[in-house]
Amino acid sequence: MLMRNGNNIAVYLISLSISDLLYTITLPVWIELALNRPINGLCSLVAVIMYNSFYFGSGLLCCISVDRYLAVVHPLHFHCVREVRTAACVSIAVLTLEIFIHITLLHHTGALQAFSSRNLCQERIPMTREDANLAFIRVILGFLVPVFIMAFCFQQIMHSLRQSPSILAEERRKVGLLLFFLLLTYIVAFVPYQTVMLLRAILEPGTCIWAARLRDPYLVTVATTTLNSTLDPIIYCLISESAKKEVRKTLDKGFDKLI
Repeated sequence: MLMRNGNNIAVYLISLSISDLLYTITLPVWIELALNRPINGLCSLVAVIMYNSFYFGSGLLCCISVDRYLAVVHPLHFHCVREVRTAACVSIAVLTLEIFIHITLLHHTGALQAFSSRNLCQERIPMTREDANLAFIRVILGFLVPVFIMAFCFQQIMHSLRQSPSILAEERRKVGLLLFFLLLTYIVAFVPYQTVMLLRAILEPGTCIWAARLRDPYLVTVATTTLNSTLDPIIYCLISESAKKEVRKTLDKGFDKLI
């Protein structure tokens, strides 16, 4: 409905839903691995899908932040950037860029050449220097850059809202909630994992002691990244009035059955 009304945010929401779906379908494989059940053929493919959907979602959250920044701070400009067609092209470009960067990194570390024989989801412990360099690049490009972009957009939007007397208090509240949940989603889901990966890249290569100490925090923070798929629906509801209505209808039906 949002896309039919020419709302470009709908494109990012659909893309984000696809990203969450791709991430979710990899979970059964990780569960099997956690139970020490061998999965040979799917392992490398699942690892690539997981990492690409992981960082694709990060890029889309940035796109939503930038879109809100342009809409609030520069409402009279950049109309072509905020069209549905442009949003679709940007989403495809973000996905293509993520795949290209990931494949390039895997090729650089030699993992791509051994794709069929090496299980990418069976990480080498302790981490090798090549894996550490890969982790550094992922942290910088896949985490620090998006955090900087989202924080900049948040600061600029809130400053613009405070300076504009024409914007109603209710609209300020909606935009503020959206930005807050965008940052909250990113921080809760990704900061613990990226912090542990950074520590692993710095301390772990060639050191079994740190590999043992960081193993449990690493496994826990990998699990917390799934919170991203749980928190994203809150963003959908904050953006879409139709989504809010559907949630209200569902809750009302549930209460009626209870009564």
